[in-house]
Amino acid sequence: MSENPESDAAADRSAARRALREFRTEDLAREAGITVRTLRFYRERQLLPPPRREGRLAWYTEDHLARLRIIADLLERGHTLGGIAELLAAWEEGRDVAALLGLEGAIAAPWSEEAPVPLTLAELDAAYGGQVDPSNLAEAVDLGYVQLDGGTASHISRRLLDASAALVAEGVPLAAVLEAARGVRASADALADLFVELVGKQLLGGLDARLSAEETVRLADSLARLRPVARTVVDVEFALAMDRRVHGELGAVLTQLGHHRPSAADDAED
Repeated sequence: MSENPESDAAADRSAARRALREFRTEDLAREAGITVRTLRFYRERQLLPPPRREGRLAWYTEDHLARLRIIADLLERGHTLGGIAELLAAWEEGRDVAALLGLEGAIAAPWSEEAPVPLTLAELDAAYGGQVDPSNLAEAVDLGYVQLDGGTASHISRRLLDASAALVAEGVPLAAVLEAARGVRASADALADLFVELVGKQLLGGLDARLSAEETVRLADSLARLRPVARTVVDVEFALAMDRRVHGELGAVLTQLGHHRPSAADDAED
């Protein structure tokens, strides 16, 4: 044993810090990619457990760094600090936060697979046969189909761009296409509301606020499986509706044409 106990104690503390990889405030903030001010704010909001104190120094561990990385990930996902606090509290109570995040991902993951299509305004106008006047452009922007950035534009979806351009190419005015699109949007929103209400009432309505990890995983898997089911129902019902409507309209058109078609007697008189 050394003749200097205080020196031995300091050396032991230094070795322990190396083993635990402890950080001072500035070092932890740098490792986490945040400012010291942000770190202190998180601590004030009790998003971080208290550090170990050694005199006036605060020592943080790898657990604090892991917590900060989780907070950053949750903020990137769009969670509020209040929601993050609840998730972290659940973690401290032994609940599986990874499972909770899996459920959140199953609920919030995007349904569409559309990617924006960058275009110049001239290219957009050409796609629509020269019909992108200020009125039609403003309507497309209001619908969210087109975003403008200076002299460039982007369309929300390649498939929607191609479909709407095909309608224009067949002789349907762009203004009429956009008017129909607004109606389609309203109908799609109504369908989405029906599905969300169904899932919310039947799958989520009777659940305890504190799901077990197994229940959380099961629910996330169930929601993921329901995605293609919802798309199938909408696709089939739309096709059936088109059959009903087109057959009805076709009958009306043929009847109308029949009224105006010259009869054999009329031909004989001529």
